[in-house]
Amino acid sequence: MSMSPLITPSELKAQLGSLTPPVVLDVRYRLDAPDGAEAYRDGHVPGAVYVRMDGELAVHGAASEGRHPLPSPADFERSVRSWGIDDGDTVVVYDDWNSFAAARAWWMLTDAGVPARVLDGGLRAWRAAGGALETGEVTPTPGAVTLHAGQRRRLDIDAAASLAHSGVLLDARAPERYRGDVEPLDPAAGHIPGARNAPTTENLDAEGRLLAPDVLRARYADLEGQSVGVYCGSGITAAHAVLALAVAGHDAALYPGSWSQWSNTPDRPVATGDRP
Repeated sequence: MSMSPLITPSELKAQLGSLTPPVVLDVRYRLDAPDGAEAYRDGHVPGAVYVRMDGELAVHGAASEGRHPLPSPADFERSVRSWGIDDGDTVVVYDDWNSFAAARAWWMLTDAGVPARVLDGGLRAWRAAGGALETGEVTPTPGAVTLHAGQRRRLDIDAAASLAHSGVLLDARAPERYRGDVEPLDPAAGHIPGARNAPTTENLDAEGRLLAPDVLRARYADLEGQSVGVYCGSGITAAHAVLALAVAGHDAALYPGSWSQWSNTPDRPVATGDRP
């Protein structure tokens, strides 16, 4: 039986006290607070290294690449080494935003062959379980890990368009953005024709933890045996949907460019309303 991509606060506490503790990464990022460095310094899981979304987990590119393009494999390897990660290390990632940003780090690390798990419930769950906090900044000794990109399924813009009709393409955004009622960030409102709306926020309980595996399996039961892909606005929260699907037993592909790339690409069709 494969290991769950999630780890509980109690499991993390035990592992941190073991002879082979994991490398812990704090991916403090939210849309309304993209730089989480100050919050990290105010209190983080002991030993955790701060990871920046902008510049480490995403780069700035042309609008046609989407709002949060993935870094090159070489650039990402340099970042991962700067976090103190060596070959053979295991990693735990967390945030304070329903694990959305942490899921992005989890997806990128596991795609590169690094064993990683997400702290279920994030910093809130850690504190609720009596976990200690450390202040200041952790500067690790650089590691020497060698990454092997391409371990996870991903979609480019053409593959996403095709999967919307040949398989199942899930839109992980809020229903009002899927329908095209509002679009606060991108140049067009609506969704990729053929995509189904499956907001990833519905995979969470009131405390920001993922729903139980049996609940997620029931939610996605109709996907059994089908090829599944996921997108969102810019490829961050879609990684959270891929995480939830993994807990439910599905190996879903991520479309990193997501709606921000699609809506910035001329001649790509746009659907509106609550139907695919």
